[in-house]
Amino acid sequence: MTTIDFTTFVEQLASVSGETILPFFRTSLGIDDKGEHGHFDPVTAADRAAEQAMRSLIKRSFPEHGIIGEEFGNERADAEYVWVLDPIDGTKSFISGMPVWGTLVALTRFGEPVFGMMHQPFMQEMFSGDGGAARYRGPGGRRNLRVRPCASLADAILFTTSPLLMNETDRATFMSVEKSVKLSRYGGDCYAYCMLAAGHIDLVIETELKPYDILPLIPIITGAGGIVTSWDGGPAANGGRVIAAGDKRVHEAAMKRLSV
Repeated sequence: MTTIDFTTFVEQLASVSGETILPFFRTSLGIDDKGEHGHFDPVTAADRAAEQAMRSLIKRSFPEHGIIGEEFGNERADAEYVWVLDPIDGTKSFISGMPVWGTLVALTRFGEPVFGMMHQPFMQEMFSGDGGAARYRGPGGRRNLRVRPCASLADAILFTTSPLLMNETDRATFMSVEKSVKLSRYGGDCYAYCMLAAGHIDLVIETELKPYDILPLIPIITGAGGIVTSWDGGPAANGGRVIAAGDKRVHEAAMKRLSV
């Protein structure tokens, strides 16, 4: 599969998922809770319909490829090429009528992400990357994405979806970083990582991520010149505790505090 075929097909996935999701947004939705132990984890008909639409298109176009999806599990997960799907990353924002959510798609080869996309159909924005470059397409046109330099934590803007999603130990560790930055903001889900790739923020720190939450974002961040790892400096592809930074100096400084 050539790069041009790949890019065209990902845009088709974005189109079919967006057309499926938008009729549900800011409507009266039935919401199911798939969370456990008192943790609210909503899922809607929009999540399920969008993943089904993307799965159908993948199976028709590349029947030999595998699929890993948030809502419908794994098919041929040991294939050379595997598509990783999160139909609505930020479902809590989605059901609240807030536009900070997106459809995440990754393509992995032998388990490594080789392409990632975040698509926000309501705002008509798409962020994509292949690890070597990252791109934006939106109402303002098209451009390459690039992280911005940031010399220290004292100069950094930090995002996390919510410290309440962290356990007490991780929350305390996170707060040791938060106290050192110029500005800390909550919310954003996948959007925060894309804003990092676009050079608007400097640091994202999260916990409890699943592979489909982060795999599509890794090629975007690294393609824009950023770095994304686990809290202990290892690969972030398996999710869990993740740190993303636009500047290696900020990444190193935050890592020192996270590893304490």
